[in-house]
Amino acid sequence: MFIQQLYTGCLSEAAYYIESNGVAAIIDPLRDIDAYLQLAAERHTTIKYIFETHFHADFVSGHLDLAAATKATIVYGPGTQTNFAIYKAKDGEVFSIGDITITALHTPGHTLESTCYLLKNEEGKDYCVFTGDTLFVGDVGRPDLAQKEDGLTMSDLAGILYNSIQTQIIPLADDVIVYPAHGPGSACGKNLGPSTYSTIGIEKQTNYALKASSKEDFIKVVTDGITEPPHYFSVNAKINKEGYESIEKVYDTALKPLSIAEVKKGIAEDMILVDTRPHEIFTQGFIPGAIGIGLDGRFAEWAGSLLPFNKSIILITEKGKEKESATRLARVGFSKMEGYVNGSFEAWKAAGEPIDLIIDVEADELAMDLPFDENLVVLDVRRPAEFAEGHVKGAVNIPLDEFTDVLNIAKIEEHQNVYVHCGGGYRSVIASSLLKRHGLHNIRNVAGGWGKIKEQSSIEIEKEKSVLN
Repeated sequence: MFIQQLYTGCLSEAAYYIESNGVAAIIDPLRDIDAYLQLAAERHTTIKYIFETHFHADFVSGHLDLAAATKATIVYGPGTQTNFAIYKAKDGEVFSIGDITITALHTPGHTLESTCYLLKNEEGKDYCVFTGDTLFVGDVGRPDLAQKEDGLTMSDLAGILYNSIQTQIIPLADDVIVYPAHGPGSACGKNLGPSTYSTIGIEKQTNYALKASSKEDFIKVVTDGITEPPHYFSVNAKINKEGYESIEKVYDTALKPLSIAEVKKGIAEDMILVDTRPHEIFTQGFIPGAIGIGLDGRFAEWAGSLLPFNKSIILITEKGKEKESATRLARVGFSKMEGYVNGSFEAWKAAGEPIDLIIDVEADELAMDLPFDENLVVLDVRRPAEFAEGHVKGAVNIPLDEFTDVLNIAKIEEHQNVYVHCGGGYRSVIASSLLKRHGLHNIRNVAGGWGKIKEQSSIEIEKEKSVLN
């Protein structure tokens, strides 16, 4: 028996390769499937099954492309309805993979088709369970994603999730390994723990949701404090349910080198320029109107949250990063990529075309300017909970994921000198590029963000007690 977790940090996503006696299965594959095919080829195995724990909302799964490449059967849990061929497992149904077995455990709650997969080893002993978004390390899946489509409330789904965990998960032995679909940083739960795997016993002892004393208590603690899901979640869930075109077809256009003339034509046609270079490089010079979302951060999540899906995209990347940029956009459902700037920003600049930049300032410069500039506005783009824990007195809080609402950006006026910051500098550059795109140019990006600002003794800090309480 061989099990490998294939973890993708920028999405906090875990797929799994399982193998026994020359037969393999993949659980929750990403849209780009090369890693699974390569692993199977290296180990001389045949991929027989593709197990999906549910309709993923935070990424586009690779089930269709992987099935086409391997002839493997796509397996979903009970009640699943799709626009493509699948095998619908029954609760308790057993699948053989070489000398081991996988048992489907229907665990509705996160979504109604959610299903965990229990692996029994060669001796027939429960060895591990692949829990999808039903059970995480330190958390459980959010119960608000299926409510609009299925006519259920968040509390309804939380109650269903409680029943699933009590009947299907809690009875498992303490030494059974828990392999979830996500790790820390994922928006599929409220506050996932730092590890990417655990055991049933550890989760019973430490997971706040599993320690709930009753169903009512579980519903309360699981639903309390849930924020709105990222905007792209509904888009990705729909794609996973209805199907999508091959990623190779996406590459056909996304990896087309574009001349400066073609880029200018695209700009005139209102295509979106997405610059994926590191944020420290982006601020030093970029094509006017470009949105800077660096590959060096949680790129796919922010792209999915902030970019429109109905507009064509032109990529500006570091040389050699064109395919990675396209792949990571495709993972969250973008397919209308028309190509990349041939020669990157340097070619645009060398052609004598106009450029823009964002002025980076240190926290000590903000400290010096605050008392003397009556037009100075500190714009904090961190999440409300981060802002509540401590912020510059008088700062305006517009979380980055709310920049899709033009009315929020309209709160900033042209005459104001805006000092933008986040926690460390990544999100503030994205925000600054969006402000620039909307015609606001008195922008300063505070390098190092809150981490550096709070070190300045002359900057007055306050907390939002109403949020913290």
